[in-house]
Amino acid sequence: MSLPYAQASPRIPSSGSEGRSEPMPALSAYLIVGAVAAVVTFALIPLVRTLVIRFGAVVAPDARHVHERPTPTAGGAAMMAGVIVAVAVAAIHPEFDDVMAARTEMLGVVVAAVVIWSVGFVDDLREISPPAKIAGMVLSGSILSLTGVSILVFRVPFFEVLFLSPDWSALITVLWVVGMANAVNLIDGLDGLAAGIIAIAAGTFLLYALRLGNEDVLDPSNPGALWAVIALGVCVGFLPHNVHPARIFMGDGGALLLGLLMAASTMSVGGRATAEFSGQSFFFFAPIFIPLVILGVPILDTIFAIVRRAARRRGVSAPDKEHLHHRLMNLGHGHRRSVLILWAWTILLSAFVLYPTYTGEGDGLVPIGVAALALGLFSALHPRWRGAVEEVDEAELDALERDP
Repeated sequence: MSLPYAQASPRIPSSGSEGRSEPMPALSAYLIVGAVAAVVTFALIPLVRTLVIRFGAVVAPDARHVHERPTPTAGGAAMMAGVIVAVAVAAIHPEFDDVMAARTEMLGVVVAAVVIWSVGFVDDLREISPPAKIAGMVLSGSILSLTGVSILVFRVPFFEVLFLSPDWSALITVLWVVGMANAVNLIDGLDGLAAGIIAIAAGTFLLYALRLGNEDVLDPSNPGALWAVIALGVCVGFLPHNVHPARIFMGDGGALLLGLLMAASTMSVGGRATAEFSGQSFFFFAPIFIPLVILGVPILDTIFAIVRRAARRRGVSAPDKEHLHHRLMNLGHGHRRSVLILWAWTILLSAFVLYPTYTGEGDGLVPIGVAALALGLFSALHPRWRGAVEEVDEAELDALERDP
């Protein structure tokens, strides 16, 4: 494997925009595409719900889940349809002519989305092994890399820009997709939780990308904001059917699809921006790290899950009921309140990104604020660690082993 970066700057599509003549698409154009995604998703849920019940894709209450009645899953099928129709609308909208000019990239994201959704949909109908699911995620990430949707640069504050070589770019792109998809999938444990968090995150990243575009940081053809608004739209369309008590779950298909969309959006923006920003906000220096802040709740939950299961010498994919949302409920919060609390954490983290980005003030406090929020979340929700590792409920483990 070659060096992770080169000294000379390679050609980076959609990075800076010096001397550009075309403006970014208007916010109204993005809202039209997002609205189409929302309406299509919302309208198709009743049909999808009827069909998946006939196929037997119904999740019964058990030791793994907190819902109290059998609930159909695989609602991600309606979300996938919303994505396809929204992309079609964007393709014919004149505001997105520059974005759609890179047809290979756009087609690559759609194909990768179909692949990763299909893997999750099959798992919703008939459970497949964790390695098979990971293979599907790797395939989707590889499709993105091969079609030009990848992480090409790392801009680290106070350090030089790292230009990744092709092999390192492909590897990090695949890992980024796998990480995003798993983070969304693991947080999808309460009604409305994952859809709400991704809606907030996608809306935040849309505003962030538009800000960079208006400051001539991103080229008008950059598709990052488009994928963000489509993710926002399908979440908004799905949420009315998914709030507690949910009438349908998005399933693995929907969760993996949202992870793929967020990965494509964040890589398109954060993995390409190379322009210099002397005196600008902290986050302008490191756009690739933005999703790690905005999606702090699911990412922190994923890290906790990996460490917890490793400490117990269990597989990373082994299920349990000790995610952040489970712990909130164990502290006495109800289903809806637990969801609202985690939504609120996501809003706070998003505010830390948007405030200095739009005002240019307070950026020096951002790293400290993010660390304080993470520490507060850790302190409030993390149980006595040693006791959690040593005192495992044997009855629950037996139930999980019978129904992995």
